[in-house]
Amino acid sequence: MGWPFLQGKNHNEDQVRAIALPGNEDGDPRFLEQFRALRAKFEYKAETLKLKVVAMTSAIAGEGKTISCANLAINLASSGRKKVLLIDVDLRKSDLAGALHISPLPGLSEYLIGSAAVEGIVRNSVVPGMQVIPGGAKITAPADLLAGERFRGFLAAIRSRFDIVLLDTPPILPVADTLGLRNQVDGFIFVFRAGFTPYTMLKQAVEEIGETNILGVVLNGVEPQSCKYYERYYGKYYREIRKGKETT
Repeated sequence: MGWPFLQGKNHNEDQVRAIALPGNEDGDPRFLEQFRALRAKFEYKAETLKLKVVAMTSAIAGEGKTISCANLAINLASSGRKKVLLIDVDLRKSDLAGALHISPLPGLSEYLIGSAAVEGIVRNSVVPGMQVIPGGAKITAPADLLAGERFRGFLAAIRSRFDIVLLDTPPILPVADTLGLRNQVDGFIFVFRAGFTPYTMLKQAVEEIGETNILGVVLNGVEPQSCKYYERYYGKYYREIRKGKETT
């Protein structure tokens, strides 16, 4: 499988729950640096391939997909170069609203069933340049709604309003929801958690989504070379930062 390797990050349960909102500087600086590197690689690919609407997915739940998608969106907007829309498309298990401290209702679910307009579901965030659409009320069988004409029209309309639209989608193997997006988005970023997801499951998920639809992979659960570099050259600096936070 010869996908481009976008970035790696060392998995940690506390880090997986942490979204790097402005003012939240308690995370491991090396971990946060990985998302800045991911942003740089993604921006280059997006500009080269003229990407607008990109989905982030994984084979199964628990691989770090949502945290990766949210932090990528935050880093893209924080650069000041992109107007970003982050959409929670995991309508069975919406997590973004709580993590980003925004109201969950109304959201994408309400728009898809016709009880809310687009203007009523788009939220401003604490990150300048980033807006968010929460998942809304949980839906037990959203696959038909996501493959329907209303969602297709919605994606077509917002392409002209934002520089980048990131979709946090359900994992591929447990449900069919993400498969209906294959011809609606410009491509998928795969999150793969090494040592957690069996390779056979990854291979099956890739076959279902289509290998040509994959823009790149975020490899989670490993210690990439860049982390080793930072530990060697900037480890003392990072340790002093963390020590200072603990004493304040």
